[in-house]
Amino acid sequence: MKHLLLTLGLLSLPTALATRYPLTITDDLGRKVTITKEPQRVISLLPSSTETICAIGACDKLVGVDDYSDFPAQVKNLPKVGNLYQPNIEAMVALKPDVVVLSKYGQLVEPLTRAGVTVVAINPEKYDEIFSKTNLIGKLLNREKGATAVNTKISRDVARVEILTKNSRKVRTYLEIDPTPYTVGPNSFMGVLLSKAGASNIIPANLGDFPQISPELVVQQNPALMLGLDLAAAKKRPGWNNIAAVKSGAVKDIPSALNTILGRPGPRIGEALLGLAKLVHPELFK
Repeated sequence: MKHLLLTLGLLSLPTALATRYPLTITDDLGRKVTITKEPQRVISLLPSSTETICAIGACDKLVGVDDYSDFPAQVKNLPKVGNLYQPNIEAMVALKPDVVVLSKYGQLVEPLTRAGVTVVAINPEKYDEIFSKTNLIGKLLNREKGATAVNTKISRDVARVEILTKNSRKVRTYLEIDPTPYTVGPNSFMGVLLSKAGASNIIPANLGDFPQISPELVVQQNPALMLGLDLAAAKKRPGWNNIAAVKSGAVKDIPSALNTILGRPGPRIGEALLGLAKLVHPELFK
């Protein structure tokens, strides 16, 4: 009977999704990293990774986080070890981590490796990578079942918004993430969210995922909606008074809480999409 159930896939084995160690993975720096046993002490240096680790059921493994990790509430009491560009290497080593999950940015791999610490660079930047990196963290920490559940929830949350915006008018939109100005390309995870929210991104894909642009480009593209800055700031920029969005007053700053989750490619991205859709198409949520 057991053989038959296995053949049909009807027998649930508790070890079916268990990670086998030693585990060798290729991280986002192209390095092959071998994890000899299940990590029990983990440091996270990206808020999105921190949220993912907790969402998949491994929050109890965290012994330290970066300065910006603040969700869920329980990570606020963990030791802070700086950030990617102002790290406290000594504090990280003192916490005796089995692995440090960091970004491909910053210069932390060499000093931590030299100190005998195993590091893994995990950096979701594309929309699909939110799911693949969640699976990778799940495998790394032996929480694959939790990772699958998180991805299922994200997909469900995103689908609920897409149903609302699918047939909506596509609003030509400029999304600013920094006033210098930096914006988002259509192939970045934020660009994909903008599209799913019912907007048409004015930024060409060939400029990259998070490009710094010429302010004149925004004038040329003449968006009907601008997000990420306020109307007063837009009016002060040369030539921007003639942009359709400025003329109609359709310039909206992004609320701080929404801005935070919008910048974190992790388990709350469905929530971020909902907030973005409400800014692009408020008429759908009355």
